[in-house]
Amino acid sequence: MTNRRRLRFTPRLIPTFATLAAVTAFALLGRWQLDRADEKRALAAAFAAAGPAVELPDDSGTLPRYQRVIARGRYDAGHQFLLDNRVHEGRAGVQILTPLVLDGGGMVLVNRGWQPFGRTRQDLPDVAVPESPRRIAGKIDELPRAGIKLSATSSGGWPRLVNYPTMKDLEDLSGGRFHARVILLDASEPDGYVRDWQLHGASPDRNLGYAIQWFAFAATAAAIWVALSLRRSGEAAE
Repeated sequence: MTNRRRLRFTPRLIPTFATLAAVTAFALLGRWQLDRADEKRALAAAFAAAGPAVELPDDSGTLPRYQRVIARGRYDAGHQFLLDNRVHEGRAGVQILTPLVLDGGGMVLVNRGWQPFGRTRQDLPDVAVPESPRRIAGKIDELPRAGIKLSATSSGGWPRLVNYPTMKDLEDLSGGRFHARVILLDASEPDGYVRDWQLHGASPDRNLGYAIQWFAFAATAAAIWVALSLRRSGEAAE
């Protein structure tokens, strides 16, 4: 009767180091995705918060994103920007960025909301606004960014149609100097348009799914290493 040879766990050096490197890399990627999910949860909480507004400081970049602020000044109706590629309820349109010349000096761009195009893209909406003194409130935010770099501006006069500009692009066009962030005008404020502000791309679900995948890859690599390290008694190790 033939004797069965017993399995022995005999890991080999090169596969062991390769597996260790792979498992470590997969685990780190999974941890990074979990951290990104935590960041998005915090961002969503900040966006949803409706805390008290603070006076806009000289440097809006020092405030947390989506902090509600109060600003005082006059709109510069002659140098407004129309953010292209803004869609609301399936309809193409623009968001209106209007410079607010602050009483204490400097300027901040105020996003006054969304307006649709007319019958054609050349039929821009009427964005006239009084230049009387005012006090406004809203949340500070960053300019939207494109997934790929696009041409920032289009030709024409004012209001100027712009396509995913940077703040420097807008400053170069207007000759002004703006705060690092814009103000999303509160829905209750006058002289605004559609202001159904929403947080896009901040759901943590996708990051959690990616984290599970990376951890699964780590577990699979470890399982393959264990399987390859098992040999029957008497089998020569390479």
